[in-house]
Amino acid sequence: MIKYILNSFLLCSFYLVSGQSTNYWQQHVDYKMNVSMDVNTYQYKGKQDLVYTNNSPDTLHRVFYHLYNNAFQPGSEMDMRLQSIKDPDTRMVNKIKVDGKEIKESRISKLKPNEIGYLHVSNFKQDGENAVAKEVETILEVTLAKPILPGKSTTFSLDFEGQVPIQIRRSGRNNAEGVELSMAQWYPKMAEFDYEGWHADAYIAREFHGVWGNFDVTITIDKNYILGGSGYLQNGNEIGYNYQNKGVIVEIPKKQKTLSWHFIAPNVHDFTWAADKNYLHDVIETDFGTTLHFLYKNNPNIIDTWKIAEPKTVELMAYYNQIVGKYPYKQYSIIQGGDGGMEYAMCTLILGTGKAEGLIGLIAHEMGHSWFQHVLASNESKHPWMDEGFTSFIEDLGVNKVSEKKSENPFFSAYKSYINLANSGKEQPLSTHSDRYDENRSYSIASYSKGEVFLAQLEYLIGKENLMKTLKRYFYDFKFKHPTPNDIKRTAERISGANLDWYLTDWAETLNTIDYGIKTVESATDGVPKTSISLERIGRTPMPIDVLVEYTDGTKESYYIPLRMMSFQKENPTPEIKRTVLKDWAWGNPNYFFEIGKPKSSIKKITLDPSNLMADVKPENNVFEVK
Repeated sequence: MIKYILNSFLLCSFYLVSGQSTNYWQQHVDYKMNVSMDVNTYQYKGKQDLVYTNNSPDTLHRVFYHLYNNAFQPGSEMDMRLQSIKDPDTRMVNKIKVDGKEIKESRISKLKPNEIGYLHVSNFKQDGENAVAKEVETILEVTLAKPILPGKSTTFSLDFEGQVPIQIRRSGRNNAEGVELSMAQWYPKMAEFDYEGWHADAYIAREFHGVWGNFDVTITIDKNYILGGSGYLQNGNEIGYNYQNKGVIVEIPKKQKTLSWHFIAPNVHDFTWAADKNYLHDVIETDFGTTLHFLYKNNPNIIDTWKIAEPKTVELMAYYNQIVGKYPYKQYSIIQGGDGGMEYAMCTLILGTGKAEGLIGLIAHEMGHSWFQHVLASNESKHPWMDEGFTSFIEDLGVNKVSEKKSENPFFSAYKSYINLANSGKEQPLSTHSDRYDENRSYSIASYSKGEVFLAQLEYLIGKENLMKTLKRYFYDFKFKHPTPNDIKRTAERISGANLDWYLTDWAETLNTIDYGIKTVESATDGVPKTSISLERIGRTPMPIDVLVEYTDGTKESYYIPLRMMSFQKENPTPEIKRTVLKDWAWGNPNYFFEIGKPKSSIKKITLDPSNLMADVKPENNVFEVK
């Protein structure tokens, strides 16, 4: 533990002189927890000691904890949201018929007392003194016994007791695939305090945010269970389980009913685990230094599928290491235990059934979050597009990389989904808090698809080489921090030299759309064989424009119209085609005119954005073609 505290001090010192600004700071926590799980009642009790270091310039008089399990009770804010939103998550509702009409009924609303989730705290102390702790559903509000001064640390101790709910969403017991315990967001978790203040968001729907720190966790449970999750197992020989070689190595005395599994997870912002009596456990040692663990049910219908997925997972992680940066931990676990897929520190909980292709795609996404959320820890409650969208971006690249059939544009589906949403009238800005979307569909497409297009479209703006350099620099500069939207924008600017503030503003903070069109194509009349081409900007969002001209003799040439406010000229993305750089296009003028030195009769086709990397919401006017 001394080593981990020293590492954290060095990291905090580094943050003061690099990254977002010379004044950057972030809080730090060191958790020590001992928990005992009763597998008959699915209730657990624990003790937590937490050393909290206030690296902020503020004096703190209160702190806040998350009590996520309290959401899984009838009448909770999450329950009410399920009952009021137009398109509730289908995993969280039952379809029933009332007066011949099918309605969707919140599963939470029907939970019995022994099926609900709860998490209660007692005996809260600060450095041995009683502090006032008030439970407000999924938030614990603590009035401190004494203020925490800037640069000082304090120790919080508490007792907690919880009940694991029937699995409704992510965490819970006895999920649809028979996994007994999926222990996500199960403990009193310190809320994040940063330059914006406290992020003590109630658990209503989806995303999380946490404080960087170290976890020392001991879990006592029935000896017949196998555990996997965050952290490195410290006492494999003692409990008779060699985690690296996936097997029992000593005989456990029959009179011993339980085992205590001791894990340490350094420099993470969460701790998750899963347990089942019937897990198979495969281990793969890689040549890039990370041991991959696969825990899944001993079900003959899925074993072959998991065996197919395992080497693909190695390929995917190697690829992510290459295009983003080296995964910094020595272990990663893929565990059957979710109700879909959800990322956690050093692991993911996912569904384990279905076809191999689907399992590989799910792993590609959830493991991708190990970079975009569990190393680059953006606030996914406020900016879900930064973790879901960026993860979807490398997922599509990764799946394309490991698939036999390659796609010319692996981002096609993301563009299609975003454009459909933009044209539907139901889009909300990316600056919308993840809990504040009117519909789940709007949230999903905005966060996953529009967030992915943000990066893919950067290739259109600054070129592929600059984009990939941006990803690596972003990882290097902001790993183990909480990057903001401005940080990815500024990284791209530093790498490329382009001005991109307009892009972040239009894309993330407004509903402005991209819509360009070919207005006219006319023969010139000054006696020289020329063609006059008139373009128009219809949408509010500006873009540089790539134009491809194809001639009747089979030749091609391209034209590039820089965007004035970018102060930038992109490298030719198709060097095999001759390119002419035209004068820039200023946003204030919605019209643009240029000429080419060939007659109109020689033109077969003119295309705006032949790469299809510009998210034009009305692409039908981007092509002029002689039929």
